Amino acid sequence: MTELRNVKAELLRFRRRILAVGLVVVLAFGLVASRLVVLQVGRHDELAGRAESNRTAVIPIVPNRGLILDRNGEVLASNYSAYTLEITPSKVPDLEATIDELAKIVEISPRDRRRFKKLTEESRSFDSLPLRTRVTDEEVARFAVQRYRFPGVDIKARLFRSYPFGELGSHVVGYIGRINQREKERIDDSDDAPNYRGTDYIGKLGIEQSFERQLHGATGVEQMETSAGGRAIRRLASHPATPGQTVVLSLDIRLQKLVEDLFGPRRGALVAIDPRTGEVLAFVSKPTFDPNLFVEGIDQENWSALSESIDKPLLNRALRGTYPPGSTYKPFMAMAGLELGKRTPQTTIVDNGTYLFGDHRFRSHGDGGLGTVDLFRAIQHSSNVYFYSLANELGVEAMHDFMAPLGFGQITGIDINGEVRGVLPNQEWKRRTYKRPEQKKWFGGETISLGIGQGYNSFTMLQLASATATLANRGVKQTPHLGLAVQDPVTGARTPLPPPAPEDLHYKRSNVEAVVRGLVGVAQGGTSTKVFAGASYVSAGKTGTAQAVTVGQKERYDKARLAERQRDHGVYMAFAPADAPRIALAVIVENGGWGAGVAAPIARRVLDYWLDGIYPSEEDIASMQKGLAGKPIGTPRRAADVPLPGSTVAMPGAEDLAAAAPEPGPVEVAAAFREVVASLPAPAPVQAAAPTAAPAAARAKAAAVAAPAPMPVSTAAASTRLAAVGAPP
Repeated sequence: MTELRNVKAELLRFRRRILAVGLVVVLAFGLVASRLVVLQVGRHDELAGRAESNRTAVIPIVPNRGLILDRNGEVLASNYSAYTLEITPSKVPDLEATIDELAKIVEISPRDRRRFKKLTEESRSFDSLPLRTRVTDEEVARFAVQRYRFPGVDIKARLFRSYPFGELGSHVVGYIGRINQREKERIDDSDDAPNYRGTDYIGKLGIEQSFERQLHGATGVEQMETSAGGRAIRRLASHPATPGQTVVLSLDIRLQKLVEDLFGPRRGALVAIDPRTGEVLAFVSKPTFDPNLFVEGIDQENWSALSESIDKPLLNRALRGTYPPGSTYKPFMAMAGLELGKRTPQTTIVDNGTYLFGDHRFRSHGDGGLGTVDLFRAIQHSSNVYFYSLANELGVEAMHDFMAPLGFGQITGIDINGEVRGVLPNQEWKRRTYKRPEQKKWFGGETISLGIGQGYNSFTMLQLASATATLANRGVKQTPHLGLAVQDPVTGARTPLPPPAPEDLHYKRSNVEAVVRGLVGVAQGGTSTKVFAGASYVSAGKTGTAQAVTVGQKERYDKARLAERQRDHGVYMAFAPADAPRIALAVIVENGGWGAGVAAPIARRVLDYWLDGIYPSEEDIASMQKGLAGKPIGTPRRAADVPLPGSTVAMPGAEDLAAAAPEPGPVEVAAAFREVVASLPAPAPVQAAAPTAAPAAARAKAAAVAAPAPMPVSTAAASTRLAAVGAPP
């Protein structure tokens, strides 16, 4: 029997299915349409911005760093443009093997390897780090044709910092170095973060650090249109970088060189100041170091030599070295006695060679002493007994309160970072410093030693020079400073840096003149008479001998029996002309012995240079370096006729420095490489340490070329094209 179909029921089911499918289709199209509305209307601005961002790339333009000049326009820090061979460690599977292969194309020294290793330890793996700096045009061309074999390796044209005088003035000029992680975090947390985009370097020491804001300049930006693969097509907009300002210092680099030459291999410091303005004329710390070693990251060998040296060449002795001032403290003690009413210029003390305090005998000048001395003779012949008794009369608190405004044991406020305070002791200082109760107590005998600049007294040469300048300026204190002006690199307009306001300590003029007369007597009949014999000017000064180790009460100081580093330091403070001073200074020669024998002769040559324009003879300098010269010997030279040392780093001329281009972006360098490759035959391939992802066509082309041919004449044309994107000619 045949089953009859229900056509009507099947048709109904079919229509229901068609309706369901239609609803699904309509719903799907509705969802698509709604999504389109959201994307095209609701999120139009956001997505348009993303599209523009994908289409364009913003590249920071690093500004040229400003120059540093001395007061006479001599360049102390400059820039030059050169190529660097750089590696991004995160993109290189085997660093050592890659470097070995690169060494077959570009010369890489052991020092380059050590420096790169140190940089990799201090930097992030995705940073581009220099392996070799100052790559020649020929080496650039050789690497260009092998570029495909070295992913993560690139050539960049960069501006390099250079210190033309090398070690000369290194502690005051300072140096720049790569930004470390701590500095990066500090920058990121500050308002300066946008200005350091694309910048790898920052001032680390001295003027480079203290004037970083002026020297750095303002970072520019360049907007480039890019393809889907990230390749630049054309420049859309550009905002040029603003070069850093030129910083002009009060320093006289020729005077600086003279002092450093006079020290020779000896250790010590000297600070010379114009007492009328506070301008620092010389700021010497010996020994020195070469700041060029730090620019691209110092290698371990050189770092160990500097950091482990017993002479501590990295210590800025003028700013951070603290010493007992010895007898150079006595003029300021004399001022305290006069100003506080404890003494008059006519007050006399009998100096019989010793000063008895309780059961302790403080020694002076031998068993005979100096006899009856007033203030003039006490300063002129450096009577210890006079100042022992004065210290006892004043007391430690009065001495502390009088010396603090002069700058002893205080931050002077000089415009470079890192200054230390030193120690100007009093009872509160001792309570804070020591832990055990019996150590916290102040004893009367400790006050006595302070009167002759010994005991707990410990100051920097900067503080002693500043106090000397205040005395020379008749009680008006000027803050010492190195910055003289900033100069616009484009217009050349110079803007003076406003000096800090002077401070009048309100000393009685007759008291100051009484002390100055004693200081003049030191150079005319006193302890430095022989050194200043024949000088064309009248100077005021004071010798000093600062103990490096304590000598027992019943012992005698015997230089011959002591190791070199246990011998006394020689100190001298001076200013001239005495009636209207134009220069004041303080100098110390570590372990040099008596101040009149080693420190005063250096001061004499400095005053001769500054006041008379005289430069010592070669014979005199050689004798000074051995600590043998007193007054000048040989035939002096005119300072203007003595040439400054040449540059220690190969650099372009001044015109090139002024026109040094900012670092080009990778787009321009890549374009230059293509031109180089087009103009040169490729050398034969070298077996790489690991397979690369270079295109097959490029590998086949390289393999088809025979042994490398000599560099053709067309290299010059290719180098010219590279120079157009920022490389040196």
